[in-house]
Amino acid sequence: MVRTPLTPEERERGERLGRLLREAREASAGRSMADVAAAAGISAETLRKIETGRAPTPAFFTVAALASALGLSMDDLVARCVLTSA
Repeated sequence: MVRTPLTPEERERGERLGRLLREAREASAGRSMADVAAAAGISAETLRKIETGRAPTPAFFTVAALASALGLSMDDLVARCVLTSA
């Protein structure tokens, strides 16, 4: 199965998600990447890839688990990640 290449908008949305998750992790008493990853049930390497934008389209349940581990609202994450037309 061949994956369709991501559009620039999809890449930017993934980078924005990663940035938001990293900022939330650092703001929550400087929690370590390993701590947040363990709480979400994923590997620290997976979290690192998401935070750096190297995994721009993580699975829904991965994002939901990270949001829960960080005390974030999924609605807020969606609102802040969606690109708006100016």
